[in-house]
Amino acid sequence: MFRAVADVFRMVGGALATVVTLPFRLVARLLGGASRSTR
Repeated sequence: MFRAVADVFRMVGGALATVVTLPFRLVARLLGGASRSTR
């Protein structure tokens, strides 16, 4: 029982982490590309 609940929380946490970090990764990639093109 507890293992199943822990697995669910782990899945939800992983999905949340992915959704939260995706925009930051896109912004970092855009900024990195812009800084590279300006140099």
